[in-house]
Amino acid sequence: METLIDSAAGNAGNWVTDGDTQSFNTDVVEASKDRLVLVDLWAPWCGPCKQLGPVLEKIVQSAGGAVSLVKIDIDKNPQIAQALRVQSIPAVFAFKNGQPVDGFMGAVPESEIKKFIEKNAGEAIGPSPVDEAMETGLEALEADNIEVALAAFAQILEIEPDNVDAKAHLSRIYIMMGETEAAQNLLETLSDEDKTNPAVSKALASLKLAENTANTGDLAALLDKVSTDPDNLDARLELARAQIGAQAYEEGGQQLLEIIRRDKEWNDAIARQELLNLFEVLGPMHDTTKDLRRGLSSLLFS
Repeated sequence: METLIDSAAGNAGNWVTDGDTQSFNTDVVEASKDRLVLVDLWAPWCGPCKQLGPVLEKIVQSAGGAVSLVKIDIDKNPQIAQALRVQSIPAVFAFKNGQPVDGFMGAVPESEIKKFIEKNAGEAIGPSPVDEAMETGLEALEADNIEVALAAFAQILEIEPDNVDAKAHLSRIYIMMGETEAAQNLLETLSDEDKTNPAVSKALASLKLAENTANTGDLAALLDKVSTDPDNLDARLELARAQIGAQAYEEGGQQLLEIIRRDKEWNDAIARQELLNLFEVLGPMHDTTKDLRRGLSSLLFS
């Protein structure tokens, strides 16, 4: 699967470049005679610039060549900021036919950026291919349509190789396919900051559940073992994992609650941690999550 993603990553057109005083005439003035060119004036110390830049790049890259973006660091190129009479940044200018025709300042919302581009380009750019693929992928994932979801998230990574949400959703698909090593490898490409992303948290919880349920024993034998020796918490934990692995989430969750009822801190409170992983995977609005969360609260705070 890495081959599919990696080989296609370079296919998208690159409409975002870094410019300077020397290249301005070629990159902006001359280029604007063929298409709309946006000039983004920014600086490394500018917080709003860091918010606006990625959004600008995403929209421009998804516009299919209707517009290009030239990013200019004003600390290194003060002459350009002076020529355009820039008083604050971020500042974005639209160039057509060799002249600046419009502009805005500040980190404006994505919808406003799209309107700005469409007004000056004279054509609608619509939802980006990334947005469309994300919507398709999430709908397919919800419907367990693995092939469609896989293709959609792979398409996103072709366009945006560092898209955190797409990596997280794709890793969940790998897990559903039994490719836990591929999922782990993909998740390891994310930073610690990325791991606070809800989609990444869900993928990590899914991976942990998959790893825990991979080597469980026969379900009937485990049920018999727990029935014969109810205090055998190791067997009960293995039974819970086997049931969760078989998608009997309610039954497995109840076994984890029973472990907590018998010994809250057993094995470094592993039963509570595995319940929390299950809640993360199922989502807060799932009926099983609500039921088990009520049971957990009753045990912990009674």
